[in-house]
Amino acid sequence: MPVLDASHDFAHPVEGDQAWSESYYFNFFDPDADAGFFTRCGIRPNDGTMDIGLSFWLPGGGLAGLGAIKEQRVMVDDDLEVGSVRYERLEPLKRWRITARGDARAGHSGMRGGETVAVACDVVFDALCPAMGTDGQGREASDATSAQTRLSVGKGHLEQAGRWSGWIEVDGTRHELGPRARGNRDKSWGPRRWGGPKMWRWFSINIDDDTHFGGIRIGTDAGDLHRGWVWTDGGHASIARWDVRTETEDDGITHKVSHVTATDKLGRTHELRADLLRVDPGPPGIRPNATLLNEGLARWTYNGTAGYGISEYLHQLDGEAKPVVPIE
Repeated sequence: MPVLDASHDFAHPVEGDQAWSESYYFNFFDPDADAGFFTRCGIRPNDGTMDIGLSFWLPGGGLAGLGAIKEQRVMVDDDLEVGSVRYERLEPLKRWRITARGDARAGHSGMRGGETVAVACDVVFDALCPAMGTDGQGREASDATSAQTRLSVGKGHLEQAGRWSGWIEVDGTRHELGPRARGNRDKSWGPRRWGGPKMWRWFSINIDDDTHFGGIRIGTDAGDLHRGWVWTDGGHASIARWDVRTETEDDGITHKVSHVTATDKLGRTHELRADLLRVDPGPPGIRPNATLLNEGLARWTYNGTAGYGISEYLHQLDGEAKPVVPIE
């Protein structure tokens, strides 16, 4: 995955696919505040919509989300505001600000499921490494797995690690972010169909200010596609392969430990372990003939050092509510 220039933090030419989307995504977790979030803004001019969803990891446990949608029939890249959530580009590929305020509906994880929670935030992302990805412009897919993936999760993509500052407020209590608040961001452009892949394992990992991983393994009818990157020792390398072994909860689907071996294109292997702290929706999302996206907040361990991030599993479930691709 090459380093991309700042032009890719702006809009790309819209193509004719009805599902064309330009999307912005951010996440972080601060173990000292026991708080964080993940959020996505998607602009779909061919559908005439722009939406933003923001889900807070709540101190003490639980997940609570804000979301809104509005009409948007042309591509935009600066007025990224829907409902009470606003994204502001302060410096391309270097600095973003996200603000929000509202009553969020609590999710399934933790003890607050179903409640309404007053939330607010004013936080800033400062990049810790360059943006790595593929521009998706003017080139055909290199193989069948890439071609299939482009139809469902985008043609172009970038990822980048950063440090976060600012505050999150929950039920009137303000939590200032500390020095360990880190997370990743990504940006995608191209067709986006959530039900397309047969499965995926997506990882967003921040060990310290100098060590970060990101990437995905996607299951398609043509085989698995492996994409990703590692930033360590002041440089980056692409990931050639993600090998995953999973320990699940008693339901046999919800992951509780991810053992990951990331092999990069320099020939190095990186052994990582994710101990899941919270998974949403978890068991409440298990039902026949459904797409289940289990968002997992995790404590990651690498070379004896612990950091935080996400281990996310997508499953397509069959008529017996079993994954069509067995969990490895």
